[in-house]
Amino acid sequence: MLDVRRLRLLYEFAAHGSIAATAVATAQTASAVSQQLAALEKETGVALLERTARSAKLTEAGRRLVEHTGVILDAIDAAETDMAAEAVEPRGRVIITAFPTVAVALAGPIVRRLRRHPELTMVLRQQHTVTESLSRVRSGEIDMALIDNWSGIRRPATVGPLTYHHLLSDPLVAVLPAKHPLAREPELSAHVLATEPWIASPEGEPSRMALDRLWRAEGISAPVSEFEGLDTILTLVAKGLGVTVAPWMAAAERKDVAVRRIAEPLSGRDVYAVHRTASTGRPAVMTVLQALHQAARKLMVAAEQF
Repeated sequence: MLDVRRLRLLYEFAAHGSIAATAVATAQTASAVSQQLAALEKETGVALLERTARSAKLTEAGRRLVEHTGVILDAIDAAETDMAAEAVEPRGRVIITAFPTVAVALAGPIVRRLRRHPELTMVLRQQHTVTESLSRVRSGEIDMALIDNWSGIRRPATVGPLTYHHLLSDPLVAVLPAKHPLAREPELSAHVLATEPWIASPEGEPSRMALDRLWRAEGISAPVSEFEGLDTILTLVAKGLGVTVAPWMAAAERKDVAVRRIAEPLSGRDVYAVHRTASTGRPAVMTVLQALHQAARKLMVAAEQF
């Protein structure tokens, strides 16, 4: 009998194209991935990968098994949906990954709404990367991922086997020490802030790229101290060491900083809930999705009134 977990791993290998990339996407070592795929070859009795010293690619048999695996994963979703539809109340466990700021902002309202469904359990795990989370949704290891997108371009509703639901837009805001003289202003110009000491994410991080675009557009050059992690950056701002820009959702509830609008146009991020398209209609997943939409709408109202 074929092991579904190993089939999912083969499915991920087909999506990512290498054992190393599959290992990163599934949070395993390359050695573990290779061993699991080798075990799957023993189960099938045929070579699924054509290996060389530096690479591996699917054989024709491997490609055919990947096609079967897509059907199998859809069938598992369909079976779960069918069985769940027999229940009067949504039941079972829904596993979600989320990045820290959205987890903090949405988890409380979602948990309160889901208390109406005592047989439904939500498991919230921290997201490491968007790529890894989407990979685990595709393979069926998790049910839903909450991801952010900084491109400013809305994603199509369906991409391959995945369905994307836009939850909210999270604007970038200026964040200053609570007692900073500029904290009295409701809105701040980038040129005024340019003279301040800056604390920001490292180059290449989404929020830093947005800040760099703003400075280029306004002809601004400002020295920056770089730190990883929004919570670390906001804590340093609170201690009076500089100013920053951050997603509104990350800073709005903090009492030790001042959060202000930025006068110049500055795009933030969009937040999406993503699940396998085959899970559409599964009561437990749809109930959690509805709770997410309700919680996100309240946050959007608060962000627009800010």
